[in-house]
Amino acid sequence: MVKRKKLNDTLTLIFTPHFPYNAKRNSRMRYRALLGIGGNIGDVVRRFEHLFVYLQHSRSVHLLETAPILKNPPFGFTEQEDFMNSLLLIETDMTPRELLHYVLHAEKRFGRKRLFKDGPRTLDIDLIFYEDITMESRELTLPHPGWMKRTSVLVPLSMMKKVI
Repeated sequence: MVKRKKLNDTLTLIFTPHFPYNAKRNSRMRYRALLGIGGNIGDVVRRFEHLFVYLQHSRSVHLLETAPILKNPPFGFTEQEDFMNSLLLIETDMTPRELLHYVLHAEKRFGRKRLFKDGPRTLDIDLIFYEDITMESRELTLPHPGWMKRTSVLVPLSMMKKVI
């Protein structure tokens, strides 16, 4: 069952069976990371639900919490459909780089298509935070650049209970 709550003319919250979600227990994994997920091609809400189940069955991550899904306008290239975005708080024993490769593999598994920068996509998974680590390399910057300016991160984050 999907419920919608309009926040204003451009933002709508979507509540599904797994968004939001709070785990009853923590795992024994050492690190916490916040993942941002987004997409605007196809049935994104259904894809998010399938991603949730996929991650829940993973031995590499433990899902702690998810935020409601936010339907919001695109930025950058604005001539496209609205995006669906949410956040996933996970625990893992992977390093930041290992986690990056894990989520890139998950994107590919879920048919990721990204046509160009800021363009339409089926599924995008970003590392927003990994513990309190700050790093900048060719393949990964933490925390995610610009996270504090994105409604697609700030609104779902404001609805989460647990913290990194």
